[in-house]
Amino acid sequence: MPVTRRTLGRLFVGLITVCCVVPLTAGGMSAAAPAGQSAGYVKYYTVAASYQGAPENLTEIAVRLLGSGERSAEIYNLNSGRIQADRAGLTDPAVLHPGWLLVLPWDAAGEGVQIGQLPGVTVPRPPTVTGGPNSSSPGPSASASGGPPSGGKAPVGCAGATASSKQSGWAQERMAPDQAWEKTRGNGVMVAVVDSGVDARVPQLSGRVAVGADITTGSGRGDTDCIGSGTAMAGIIAGTGGSGSGPSGMAPDATILPIRVVTSGTEARSAAQATAIEVAVSAGASVVAVGSFVSLRDPAVVEAMTNALSHDVVLVVAAPTEPVSMPSPTGGSAGALVRVGGVGPDGQFAAAYLESTVDVVAPGLNVASIGLDKGSPVMNSGSQYAVAFVAGQAALVRAANPDLTAAQVRSRIEKTADRMGPAAPDKRYGWGMINPTSAVVTMVAGEQRSADAPAGGGGWIRTATIAAVVLILVAALIVLVLRSRRRAVDDDLDD
Repeated sequence: MPVTRRTLGRLFVGLITVCCVVPLTAGGMSAAAPAGQSAGYVKYYTVAASYQGAPENLTEIAVRLLGSGERSAEIYNLNSGRIQADRAGLTDPAVLHPGWLLVLPWDAAGEGVQIGQLPGVTVPRPPTVTGGPNSSSPGPSASASGGPPSGGKAPVGCAGATASSKQSGWAQERMAPDQAWEKTRGNGVMVAVVDSGVDARVPQLSGRVAVGADITTGSGRGDTDCIGSGTAMAGIIAGTGGSGSGPSGMAPDATILPIRVVTSGTEARSAAQATAIEVAVSAGASVVAVGSFVSLRDPAVVEAMTNALSHDVVLVVAAPTEPVSMPSPTGGSAGALVRVGGVGPDGQFAAAYLESTVDVVAPGLNVASIGLDKGSPVMNSGSQYAVAFVAGQAALVRAANPDLTAAQVRSRIEKTADRMGPAAPDKRYGWGMINPTSAVVTMVAGEQRSADAPAGGGGWIRTATIAAVVLILVAALIVLVLRSRRRAVDDDLDD
């Protein structure tokens, strides 16, 4: 009996225990980074020899770029202890050397403010810098975009970890998902994360990570992560947050289904990418967040996405940075595709997305989330993190309005977004920056709510359905294994 990619996907579903989540175990401490070092984008300012005839100082810079001299302490804290190019460092707020690079808070604005990685700063990274074939990196000056996150300790058997970095909470403050939590926190919705796996030991995801699947080995669990990007995505989607443990996710009561397609920072195999999408949909995920290790250039991936859209699933992907053949669902397609662009607080893009390919935008530069092991706060940049924000928003909408179809969920995400261009949709920003609370509570044209539909529930029905499917597929798997063994015995007898 030949084993096709579709058969392999179905077999994986039989191995995924989606109704049960795994217990967490205690881990080690995360690695610390030198003060001021950042693995992602930062805003920074180069100290000039003088300003208006006087030497520059932190108070004067804070007034110009942050609007208040009292905020000079923030600049000091971001830069204290970091060795500058002249081998000196910031110890006195009134003493600055020309040429020093000062990291700024993310709301800094004004002449001289620059965005990117600090020149001359060497950032620890995994052996391969690529963030995957669809990593939306805008070029060498922004190599962190689309790459793995910094921070956290790798699980046993993984090849090391990177250092943590300074924090910025602009993304979660901009999203303000807590304003929607009075109505829903994502309960009953399962979100698949197709990326590097998800570290189930992270406290902020405790009790809400399913076993998942490891496509890289053909067997095993997806609830482990050697890179950290999948865990960071899961944190943005469903992390609980807490004091000193990173920000809360968009839908903290949602369940994460981790589908692992890589174990290192290298490109995932074509078959693995396509199979992962099929497994996610077959396992019952109603929202699928596709990370940077899945390439939209791959015909097999496009076929898998087309098949996925025949189901009532919201498929969230990064907007393309080069010409690709996007999925072509049939007229009666039940699913919906959302293409996301990552942006920073000032609207700057995380990648050079093609015009008219972005449906909505979400935070994708200098985004705070959680790292491996103990879930230490980390900072990330890349399109996959914008994908995670939209996937979390879709989970909130689906939980609060279980009677909406995938297409209606996409419509809400688009129509309630905050406009960022002269038209809607705009060629660059699409419908604009997502607005989670508005999407949860605002009805848009074309919706017809059933009077008997539950408000914010329905998760038990989906869970029961998934359980039944899993039992059937496990039985099918056993039958297939027995047939394979019988064939092997017959072949030995023929020999």
